[in-house]
Amino acid sequence: MTGEPPLALYIHWPFCRSKCPYCDFNSHVRDRIDAGRWERALLDALDHAAGQMPGRRLGSLFFGGGTPSLMAPETVARLIARAKTHWPADPDLEITLEANPTSAEAARFQAFAEAGVNRLSLGVQALREEALRFLGREHDVREALRALEWARKTFPRISFDLIYGRQEQTPADWRAELGQALALAADHLSLYQLTIEAGTAFFQQQRQGALPLPGEPAMVAFYETTQAMLEDAGMPAYEISNHARAGAQCRHNLTYWRGGEYIGIGPGAHGRHGGRRPDEARTTTRDIRLPERWLEAVERQGHGCEAVEGLERNAWLAELTMMGLRLREGLSRNTFRRQTGLEIEAAFPCEALASLITGDFLVLDAAGLRATPRGRQRLNAVLERLLSAA
Repeated sequence: MTGEPPLALYIHWPFCRSKCPYCDFNSHVRDRIDAGRWERALLDALDHAAGQMPGRRLGSLFFGGGTPSLMAPETVARLIARAKTHWPADPDLEITLEANPTSAEAARFQAFAEAGVNRLSLGVQALREEALRFLGREHDVREALRALEWARKTFPRISFDLIYGRQEQTPADWRAELGQALALAADHLSLYQLTIEAGTAFFQQQRQGALPLPGEPAMVAFYETTQAMLEDAGMPAYEISNHARAGAQCRHNLTYWRGGEYIGIGPGAHGRHGGRRPDEARTTTRDIRLPERWLEAVERQGHGCEAVEGLERNAWLAELTMMGLRLREGLSRNTFRRQTGLEIEAAFPCEALASLITGDFLVLDAAGLRATPRGRQRLNAVLERLLSAA
């Protein structure tokens, strides 16, 4: 077992103080939460998941949400300890917690570090007051700066998020804000283009014509500015939206993008098992999405999983491709062969692959298949072309 890639474990805390207008994650606002009941349910669900995948190593643990920094640090500590009783942990086990920069949450950073968290992902989202109000954030710029300062003093590794392509934002505005972010950054930044997702408040505003956003030329300029400035600062994109100094990439998310195995527990969490070899069955798991229903299910049957489905070969190939081409490193030839039993050239239609290579969207060589800078900027179209004929 020791030679196998380690597992990644994701624990979802579904609650937030408020719902941001751009957010389509499985997050919910509740007046009251029975914290003890939720802790017991998460521990029970973790025990059940461990029984499904025994004898493996644990490489990363990620507390996501929602806002997991609203959890009690003692709960986080007990979940970490329980996970380590089920799976031997890598010596450099990465334990990430997502947090908001409000003063109330930042005051608990030390307690989270003592619980075992060694990487903090901070949802800053903007360094401009008007942008924070537009995005529905509860913190202001002063709180964000203070939280970043506390985080740097407390955790070995930190990352923070920013969103660009906001209302009335110009490329010059973004360049200035990004320069400020680089001055504050430690070793990792996540920089996302604002996308309007169905079911969000922004989606309704856009349908009503009440949400004018920058046009396509500005969006291209935002992206190109981001790539150039981060490259110059020694934090190149290792994934479409994620930038890091050498060795500081998020190992947990790399497991997703490289087609690795991960366990997901909590409302709406997903998991993926198997696929280490071409002949090994691949399954996906999905937990019940609504928090109250998930909680009741765990208390009734010991887990909140509502679906376990086999992943057919074509779906597995598509998933590997969609995730892998998000990475600068692309699809490793050796890993792809181990996971699918195929050479890259045999997995995709010759005509589609050749046209994307000729058009400077993809590169195919001895290392594998990867998107060029031009291809990463248009990745959705590249994937549609590559996979539609597969």
